[in-house]
Formats: sequence, C-alpha cells, structure tokens
Amino acid sequence: MGNLCFGIDIGGTSVKLGLFTQDGELLDNWEIPTRKEEKGSFILRDVAASLEKKIAEKSLKEEDIIGIGIGVPGPVKEDGTVIQCVNLGWGIINVAKEMKALTGFETKVGNDANVAALGEMWQGGGKGYQDIIMVTLGTGVGGGVILGGKIVTGSNGAAGEIGHITVSYDEPESCNCTKHGCLEQFASATGIVKETRRMLEGSTEASSLREVSSLSAKAIFDAAKEGDALALRCVDQLGRYLGIALSHVAAVVDPEAFVIGGGVSKAGEMLLDVIKKHFEQNVMLALKGKEFKLATLGNDAGIYGSAKLILGK
Repeated sequence: MGNLCFGIDIGGTSVKLGLFTQDGELLDNWEIPTRKEEKGSFILRDVAASLEKKIAEKSLKEEDIIGIGIGVPGPVKEDGTVIQCVNLGWGIINVAKEMKALTGFETKVGNDANVAALGEMWQGGGKGYQDIIMVTLGTGVGGGVILGGKIVTGSNGAAGEIGHITVSYDEPESCNCTKHGCLEQFASATGIVKETRRMLEGSTEASSLREVSSLSAKAIFDAAKEGDALALRCVDQLGRYLGIALSHVAAVVDPEAFVIGGGVSKAGEMLLDVIKKHFEQNVMLALKGKEFKLATLGNDAGIYGSAKLILGK
C-alpha cells in the first residue's frame, strides 16, 4: 500500500497540483495551464501527462501512489460525475472514471469550494475541528460544509452555496444567480465596494475614501482601521450581513467553527470581530459562542482538500 497521493485543483486559468504524504505533508507543488479549447477536452489529458512526468522525475513506483483527488469548479455527484463546469467548457463528464482510465489510479472528485473547506479542516484554519463551515469572500461568496470530517454535498452537489442566502429583500439589482439580495451582493469583495460607493454617493460626509482613485475591499478596511467613520459603517454593514447569514447556517448545521477565507479575509481580526459581533446578536442562545477562524492555506487549500478527499479518514 502506497503512502503518497496527488491533490489537484482545476481552475479556469491554471491547474494546481500537489504531491502529498498521507499525513498531510506537501512534498511538491506545481501548476500547468488550463487548456479550455475544444470544450476542455485537453484538461484531464494534460493533468495525466503532468502526473506521469512528476512520477518519473521523483522515481516513484505505481504502488507508492494511493490515488488522486480532484477539485473542480462545479457541482459534483457522489460517483465523480460533473454536471457542468461552464468555466472549463465541460458538460456532463465522469471525471473520476476518465482520470482513472488515463492514469490507472483511483480518483475522487469534489466541488472546488468544498474541497478547499476540507483542506482547511485537515491542515489549515479549521485544524482540530470535525464540523466546520468554510466561507470564502472573494469576487463572490463561496462556502463549504464539513460534518464529521466529511464534505456535505447535497443531492445535486450544490450544498454550501452560502453566498446565495437572501439577506436583503429590498435589493433592486439581481445577483448572478438571478435572485435579488443574496449575501454575495453585499459581502464579496465586489459587494463591499458597491455598497461603499452607494454610501459615498448618498451623502456628503467627509471620508478618506473619496480620495481613493481605485476603491477596493482592502482600501475600505485600511480606512476603517484608521478610524474613518464611513468606512467603519461599511465594514459593520458587511459584518451584519455575514453575521445574519451565518446565524441561519448555524441553526441548520450547528458547526464547531466558521473558517473565513478569500481575499477579503486578509483584513484579519477586524473582519472576524465584526462578523462575530453580529452573529452573536442574531443567533439563538444554544448556538452562541462559535469559533471564528481565518483560513491559513490560501491558494493551496484546494490541493490539500483534494488530497484529503482521496485519503478519506
């Protein structure tokens, strides 16, 4: 029985690959471009070729390898079938079956946000917990649910879509999902910028943000840390929407901890403090006192989680 595995995170621009021990030590990691031509038909073949090259480079034997874990940007069924990955050009494809045919190695597949959550539970900000919710605050708001150390996928592989919990019933603009008032519209990096612009345009209040040529989530948090009153209100509103949404999630899942990742999480403890404040104000008594942690694996969370996917317990 081998003691090594590969964790793979397939993104729209690049594929990240990692070689791991079964104890979670990352021995090597590298990237290859994602070739999306011809409906993404090259992607898995390129991955298989890259793995074959790495095995030769490391002088590994077939029996050294436990298997392959893969994260993909779309819903995944239990048998490794991807329903659709628009960013990759894929329709319905059984990635697990295709990859095993190409490499000979056992393969397990999961949604990229879910495997990132699994990675953070295994070796990142959620280490030491078995029941966590991962919230990724980037261009959108992603999520992953881990219970008993296992990913919760749901019947269609779409569990954990925290970004599409409705937090405002008065929002006139539609979300990318076609709904109105989704958490993603307020708590993503683009959402907080949009809401801050609304506040700036709706008042004449003095703010250092009026001098910022290119408004960003980082600029807003930096201004808040300097005590800018308008920026502080923007950050508080972000925390309020997140706190409300996560109080709803807690009522269904009752996790031990929430792990916050993505670009906005670089704001650090200030972000955690404001989320926790509003979470505590909105959650029922039996669910108070949850832990809030920052993700620590960054862009490697996906390869860690994919590796854990094939390793199981």
